[in-house]
Amino acid sequence: MKRADIILIVCVAVVLIPFFIPATGFFEAFNNATASHPYIMAFFKFAILATLGEMIALRIRKGVYNEKGFGIAPRAIVWGFLGIAIAMSMAIFKSGVPTFLGSVADALTGHRGHAATYAMVFGASQLTWGKVGIAFAVSVLMNSIFAPVMMTFHKCTDIHILENGGTVRGLLRPMKMGEILSKKVDWEKQWGFVIKKTIPLFWFPAHTVTFCLPPNLQVLFAALLGVALGFILAIANGKK
Repeated sequence: MKRADIILIVCVAVVLIPFFIPATGFFEAFNNATASHPYIMAFFKFAILATLGEMIALRIRKGVYNEKGFGIAPRAIVWGFLGIAIAMSMAIFKSGVPTFLGSVADALTGHRGHAATYAMVFGASQLTWGKVGIAFAVSVLMNSIFAPVMMTFHKCTDIHILENGGTVRGLLRPMKMGEILSKKVDWEKQWGFVIKKTIPLFWFPAHTVTFCLPPNLQVLFAALLGVALGFILAIANGKK
């Protein structure tokens, strides 16, 4: 274990310990801030945690948490805005999928009112098989429709950051999306690993668990998945 590893562990412990001490009020303040400013909090959660996941992946691959051109700051900015997009997607699919399932059930049975029933089951605090089923449907649709686009866009920004020296100024330069998508994205890796394997094998069950949790724990679990997301995508970038 290197000195940098010890410093990282100590920093993470210093940040996390207050959340487990009720007297500090950190956990309550965190939940209140998330409820009052969900998208601002989403920006910072993903900017910090997903970027940390990429740094840990770099440490595993190359033995360091940062290197010239890696671009921690621009990566954090990109993850921050992706965090907002992810929070928006979660809100849309959590609301829309029960309505969609209800409309399908209405059409099949000839009776109306299934959407309200599904929304009530999904929003209930009690964990039931019905809630798990709807959570799974939300996870599958969100990860099948939104995740591939988001992951591919992240790959493009990753290439753009590396090609521009890992600077914030470089991030702000026009991104040549057509050239990156057609010539620089390793589609065998992007499709064969990132999309084809991680989405059904990891993200379907992971987000099913997320949507089964109470709202206050969904926030914390989604933040932890932000680390996993950054970690998985960064590992994919170095996967041989």
